[in-house]
Amino acid sequence: MTTIPTATAAARPTTLAELRESGWTSRTVKEELRRNLVARLESGEDLFPGVLGYESTVIPSIVHAILAGHDMLFLGEKGQAKTRLMRHLADFLDEAIPHLDLPGCPVHEDPFRPITSMAKRHLAETPDHEVRIAWWSREDRYAERLAPGTRFADVVGDIDPARLVGGTSLSAEEVLHFGIVPRMHRGIFAMNELPDLDESVQVGLFNVLEERDVQIRGHPVRFDLDLLLVFSANPTTYNRSGKVIPQLKDRIGSTIATHYPRDRDLGIAITRQEAGLDLGGDHPVVVPPFMEEILEQLSIEARKSRLVDQASGVSARFGAANWRTMVASARARAIRLGERPGVPRISDLAHLGASAIGKLELDPLGHGEMSERQLLDALVAAAIREVFSEYVDEHGLDEIAGVFSEGVRIEVGDMLPSSHYAERLETVPAAWEKAFEVNSAADPAVRASCAEFVLAGLWATERISRSERHGRIRYES
Repeated sequence: MTTIPTATAAARPTTLAELRESGWTSRTVKEELRRNLVARLESGEDLFPGVLGYESTVIPSIVHAILAGHDMLFLGEKGQAKTRLMRHLADFLDEAIPHLDLPGCPVHEDPFRPITSMAKRHLAETPDHEVRIAWWSREDRYAERLAPGTRFADVVGDIDPARLVGGTSLSAEEVLHFGIVPRMHRGIFAMNELPDLDESVQVGLFNVLEERDVQIRGHPVRFDLDLLLVFSANPTTYNRSGKVIPQLKDRIGSTIATHYPRDRDLGIAITRQEAGLDLGGDHPVVVPPFMEEILEQLSIEARKSRLVDQASGVSARFGAANWRTMVASARARAIRLGERPGVPRISDLAHLGASAIGKLELDPLGHGEMSERQLLDALVAAAIREVFSEYVDEHGLDEIAGVFSEGVRIEVGDMLPSSHYAERLETVPAAWEKAFEVNSAADPAVRASCAEFVLAGLWATERISRSERHGRIRYES
């Protein structure tokens, strides 16, 4: 394959004669993907930049599918980067490919292998030096649809009544209005949530997968369509009988199973990346490790809770939205109180309802009368308990709880200045010492965060109780 210079549009051939002289040759989409993938494997490039945690599981399956020339199904729960992976497939296309610059032609015709009658007539009747060539960019060669509400005419096509009234024969190719699939000839088409696609549309896609042809209202139109078809689906709905026609399932070459992060550190890295917040600037924020760990553990607890509908899953967007809310709360406090940097505390988690509720679907058989807010509070407590047990030596915790049993009360909150925490904990010096056990930093804002972590840990392990009201949290026996 001769590589055409693509640095500037001016360097590309603009007529068929120039294209022939350049040495450019046709390749199918799957051949193109395969060769470009091989080149990137040989160079050691990152194949899917920004996709974390799939290096030894999902990505090898995609590589094998491309090398095998398979259409693909990405099977996984929500928030597992299925759509991102599908979009990344376009990275393995050429930067741009030539096509006939033919007004009215419904597809981007390969100048050497046209599939429509219009293009074939044009090439037969026009000298090469007069046949105009345009270039189709990599970005425009990928298209996707969401299955719910998608009609047959949208995806495959339909008869154009205006052309029929205008005298075009029903048996003529020109009477057809092409849907998005035939229009993506020489590209990649992705269908999200395949099980929600109407059965008639599934049959149309089956024809494309099996015969690479288009059949519209019983009118067979044979086109040698060249494209990669990819789909996404949730395992529960995909495996449910009757949701996807067996013939279509059977024609999909590779099923790529995605998954949630396998460990908490990886989940934290993904959450930080997806949150996409700048922690610097005029109002910097420093996030203590235990606060990030609690937030990620919250997602882990949700993904294993019997009260959450696990068939729906808990998206990575759940963690990212919560992370942004936590940082925003810490930043708002720092701005109002004139503190620098802002440091998230346990009391900032009281604001997670705005970002978390709606992203958790309750299991209709498991939650009973529990509300989403109550479920979120229970999951936060479980996350704090898990992380607290990893940070703090159990020795001395009963001693701290004993001080509270003598009637001591401590009130903290998301708007309490960091400098006040040492004073508040004077009545429970052992708790202040535990805060140093968590993090020995001298910064008052970090120390305040550690102190709240210790108090919340005592509450989560049921050594003390707490009550919340108007942004204030009171800990007592």
